[in-house]
Amino acid sequence: MPADLAVIGLGHLGLPLVQAAVAAGIDTVGYDTDPRPCAELRAGRTPVEGSLTASEIRRMLSGGFRPTTSAAELGRVRTAVICSPTPLGPDRTVDLTALGDAARALAARLRPHTTVVLESAVPPGTTENFLRPLLEEGSGLTAGRDFHLACSPSRLDPGNRTHTYASTPKVIGGLTSACTESAAAFYGRLTDKVVRARGPREAEMTKVLETNFRHVNIALVNEMAVACHDLGVDLWDVIRCAETKPFGFQPFRPGPGVGGHGVPVDPGCLPYSSRTPGHPLRMVSLAQEINDRMPSYVIQRCATLLNEHGKSVRGARVLLLGVTYKPDSADQEAAPAREIATRLMDMGAQIGYHDPHVLDWRVRELPVPRADSLYEAAAAADLTVLLQQHRTYDLQGLAVKAQLLLDTRGATPAGAAHRL
Repeated sequence: MPADLAVIGLGHLGLPLVQAAVAAGIDTVGYDTDPRPCAELRAGRTPVEGSLTASEIRRMLSGGFRPTTSAAELGRVRTAVICSPTPLGPDRTVDLTALGDAARALAARLRPHTTVVLESAVPPGTTENFLRPLLEEGSGLTAGRDFHLACSPSRLDPGNRTHTYASTPKVIGGLTSACTESAAAFYGRLTDKVVRARGPREAEMTKVLETNFRHVNIALVNEMAVACHDLGVDLWDVIRCAETKPFGFQPFRPGPGVGGHGVPVDPGCLPYSSRTPGHPLRMVSLAQEINDRMPSYVIQRCATLLNEHGKSVRGARVLLLGVTYKPDSADQEAAPAREIATRLMDMGAQIGYHDPHVLDWRVRELPVPRADSLYEAAAAADLTVLLQQHRTYDLQGLAVKAQLLLDTRGATPAGAAHRL
């Protein structure tokens, strides 16, 4: 049965798009080469940690959503949106393998007048120099003439109830003005505002700028955290004061590391540019270096605190609170908790954890003991480390119960714990 929309890639990008489309009354099919997410979705379960709830999945299914592994469905839609994962590889370059697989599957069935949109986070130039050739070679059609091609990078903030899909403007850059308008007509059914970029590269670079803005500013405040601790300055009070300035300042807060699905991208060091590569963004590289150091700094603070209380890391019972990358979510993508746990284990510590959203947590493929009673576990631990401030945590009560508490998020009352 034909559908208005095909969402290719049923992960953390694709599922919220499906949800928004079904809510808008758009007949939607979801395609994934991996049979596991499709099977989970058909059973009414979410295949992605920290994504939609089971009840939301069931509402999508009752609204007509059809998850499938049959690529034949892709040839029967008006709009196809590619939401394939584009993770960083071991060399810290973006891995476009899944995007290439999605493009080839779609190209073999692409019909004239279809609108194809790329939502995956990619280096500037990818839509034109990587995706376009695959679609044209596989279909025999020409982008901009026979079918519409555009980029509209995802701006999702999982769990954010204020900035929803509908209330977050969508940036769209098409290969031609007609491509832009075709994609804008589709997204106009889902969101309150559409922002037209000059072209696909401008849309791609918008995502790069937004991600690197966050990354660089977190790095700045992480450096401030280390400096303030060395100087005996309360950084959290400094931030509280600074954020009262009504112009020229936006507050960021330090933490044990940077997680999430967005990755810092340096366009000067990436492929798919039609020009000679330019100068690398040194600010971004430095920010990466600083933020990558934060788990080590947390370990250093843990060792110092234990030592000051006459204990060694070796043999110490350490309880980690919150192992996800953002509060009130089950998503663990790139969360610093795993690296921190690994390093503590290497130093001989006995690790336990508590997280209301994560019932099973593994480090090096080994299960980490989960605390059933938070207060009892904190009282028994030599050191409790708050890595993520889920709203269910009573931090004032926790500070009373814990023998020693390190707060890496500045969420505890002043004086109640040792802060990062």
